[in-house]
Amino acid sequence: MLTGNDLTDLVLDDAGGRMDSAVLHTRQQFASVRTGRASPALFERFLVDYYGTEVPLQQLASFSVPEAQLLVISPFDKNSISAIERAIIQADLGLNPSNDGNVVRLTFPPLTEERRRELVRLVKQMAEDGRVAIRNNRRSGRHDIDQLSKDGDVSEDVAARASKELDQLTHNHEQLINDALSVKEQELLEI
Repeated sequence: MLTGNDLTDLVLDDAGGRMDSAVLHTRQQFASVRTGRASPALFERFLVDYYGTEVPLQQLASFSVPEAQLLVISPFDKNSISAIERAIIQADLGLNPSNDGNVVRLTFPPLTEERRRELVRLVKQMAEDGRVAIRNNRRSGRHDIDQLSKDGDVSEDVAARASKELDQLTHNHEQLINDALSVKEQELLEI
């Protein structure tokens, strides 16, 4: 038989896991935003039409960054080079791929001040979306705790303690997103 503390711990663990997922998702979104330097993270969710099937680029090629402004994509199958180039052009990233028959080279031009400001606004919106997801998880957890209290499964003291822990958990996860946002903003504004 589960005690009241066990029940609230289950609710807190569930909410914490969902908050962790929201933080991870937000960080992955940040990684997909282009800074002034070459980064393979930009292509993590990139799909290429490979013989009629949408395939993640990571499964078709390896990446290297020999210089800060240059990304080299080495396809495992040389026949996929044209499909990779087409996918990059269609993604409208502002990059012009070039190939020598063996690898695709992408030169990352420096970002303009205006583009940097746009990207900062974009990552701030991504961060806010992440914080909203965390707050939604808090609301769901609080509802579960209130329901346990209402059903008589936990005492009011245990429910109040669990609510405080849930608030602290929410604050900690929001701080993780804020820290990641600060790092990304510095990257974007760095010349």
